[in-house]
Order: sequence, then C-alpha cells, then structure tokens
Amino acid sequence: MRRPLKPGSTAPRSGQYELIGPRGGHTGKERTVVRHEPLPPAPKPGMGYRLVDPTKNGAGRK
Repeated sequence: MRRPLKPGSTAPRSGQYELIGPRGGHTGKERTVVRHEPLPPAPKPGMGYRLVDPTKNGAGRK
C-alpha cells in the first residue's frame, strides 16, 4: 500500500481523500479536494490523506 499524502501537499487528482491516522488506520473522515490544490491541515501530527473516491466527470483534464 502507498504512503499517505502529507497535509499541505498538492492533490494529484480531484476527489474524496480519507484522513489516515498516524499508524495507518482509517478514521472514517473524508475531505473533498480539487486537483492541484493543497490538502487541508490534519487535526493531529502524523496524519495523512489517501484518495478513496476520484472524481469521474473529467472536468479539469487536458
């Protein structure tokens, strides 16, 4: 499995990003992020994000 993306890094794709706990566990919380925008800050140190539901409409593709 890939490492979670760090808060503040640029989102590679638009979609729903799940907040991942410091030890890699699921939190059940998701954030919607647009491609090339920074991921939001995490509530605790060591947390990250993983893409769970990419946007399927094709908007923003070139």
